Amino acid sequence: MDYKQMYEAWLANDYFDEETKAELKAIAGDEKEIEDRFYQELEFGTAGLRGVIGAGTNRMNIYTVRKATQGLANYILKVGEAKRGVAIAYDSRHMSPEFADEAALCLAANGIKAYVFESLRPTPELSYAVRTLNCIAGINITASHNPPEYNGYKVYWEDGAQITPPHDKGIMDEVKGVTDYNTLKTMPLEEAKAADLYETIGADIDDSYIAELKKLVVHQDAIDAVGSEMKIVYTPLHGTGNIPVRRVLSELGFPNVYVVPQQELPDGDFPTVSYPNPEAEEAFELGLELGKKVDADLILATDPDADRLGVYVKDSQTGGYHSLTGNMSGCLIGDYIIGQKKEKEGLPEDGAFVKSIVSTNMADAIAKHYGIELIEVLTGFKFIGQKILEFEKTGKGTYLFGMEESYGCLTGTYARDKDAVVASMALCEAAAYYKTKNMTLWDAMLAMYEKYGYYKDHVESITLKGIEGLAKIKEIMETLRKETLTEIGGYQVLRVRDYANDTITELATGNVTPTGLPNSNVLYYELTDEAWVCVRPSGTEPKVKFYIGVKGASMEDADSKYEGLGKAVLDKINAMI
Repeated sequence: MDYKQMYEAWLANDYFDEETKAELKAIAGDEKEIEDRFYQELEFGTAGLRGVIGAGTNRMNIYTVRKATQGLANYILKVGEAKRGVAIAYDSRHMSPEFADEAALCLAANGIKAYVFESLRPTPELSYAVRTLNCIAGINITASHNPPEYNGYKVYWEDGAQITPPHDKGIMDEVKGVTDYNTLKTMPLEEAKAADLYETIGADIDDSYIAELKKLVVHQDAIDAVGSEMKIVYTPLHGTGNIPVRRVLSELGFPNVYVVPQQELPDGDFPTVSYPNPEAEEAFELGLELGKKVDADLILATDPDADRLGVYVKDSQTGGYHSLTGNMSGCLIGDYIIGQKKEKEGLPEDGAFVKSIVSTNMADAIAKHYGIELIEVLTGFKFIGQKILEFEKTGKGTYLFGMEESYGCLTGTYARDKDAVVASMALCEAAAYYKTKNMTLWDAMLAMYEKYGYYKDHVESITLKGIEGLAKIKEIMETLRKETLTEIGGYQVLRVRDYANDTITELATGNVTPTGLPNSNVLYYELTDEAWVCVRPSGTEPKVKFYIGVKGASMEDADSKYEGLGKAVLDKINAMI
């Protein structure tokens, strides 16, 4: 059935409500819009669903959410775990509460109990709730930091991590197997509650979650000494972080937390930013304004589902503020946590620092300095969660810290996803500790550069939308595989890792070894002088991403090297488009 036939089928089918049909009738005659809404099913991938809200098979709506949930329910029934139930959370986006209930009522109609948060909650708390309630799975309704028109649907498994093999493939196959929308099950809310298949959760999970975070504090003494002197500006960017971040900081002893008033309350329109991403400069405009006004030590921003943290820190020499990338803040937190644990109690012999393959090589230097293992995993924090589970099951390996360049990290094992609430807490604790040493966080960052090397890492991207864009992204990856690069921006290519084909090729010898990681559409180029480039299509947006890393003798040297390599990479790709 082509997109026109699918469009007509939705209009003719009594299963779809009148509001949906009215929306579809309004685009009659707009061939491009009809095609975009119906040329494919919104793909359920390893990260679940993510798409623009609206009517159609290629949109986020109650029917595509119900279809995904029916597939998940089928898989849960197949593995015989229906009795354990599913935890469900949602963020501040448009339709998030409605999608959460649609998922819950589809599960209930399949005899699977849903534990639904009473109001919006952070992603990491959903991960924690799955483990605490001993659920077989979790669902989080969020599109993270995407623009306002998007929403999404993430699936977690019993360990609290997003689904990984073999469950990801099993669930995806079940979702693909659901081809008739008329077969999707649901039931009225009151009937689900009466049958004890829908339970509202909230305060009890909140309290135990916050208690787990507070157990991770290394230097309460430092907070007690200077916490009341520190000034912290915080913005939840209209999302879920407002209450938990303020609560944990207050309970630990940071009374001077100034919340950006224009961005405090949940709002799915995200009216103060073009898109709510703490990686973007514009997300900090209001925070910096307030920070300068109150003379803040640091300025924090969490994305709508509070799993990513952006940071600006004060420079005591100039009085200005420096932004920290996810690589910088992750290494700052990791070095502090690991270093202070070593000082206070020593490190386990099998201690491990886990990072994604596109994260900074400064992490490698930190691990080497402390004599612990550095483990690389594929992009996606679920693979860090998977590594924690492996440590627990085998008894080999002790998780000390995990991070990825996309502004996410985790300091404990209470959850299995990145947590901006604990990252905010850890960074404020580190700031207090360094303050007792007459240092700012920026001073600590400079000291790390001197100690480990001036690493500069960043990501560039090219957006290619629509059917043509998908084809072009595929063509770029195919071309790079066919025409092996031997030089990029003056750097010689030493090794090429092709994660789709599980190969690491030494260019000098032609020797090929396996990557040892699951298949993924990623190419990684190891270059001379500790530089590197990694290319991968985004799993959530119509983009191809280029991760670039260099190491300099100084900050100026690193900046110069990065600028040259970054330009060379983009020039090569633009020549392919």
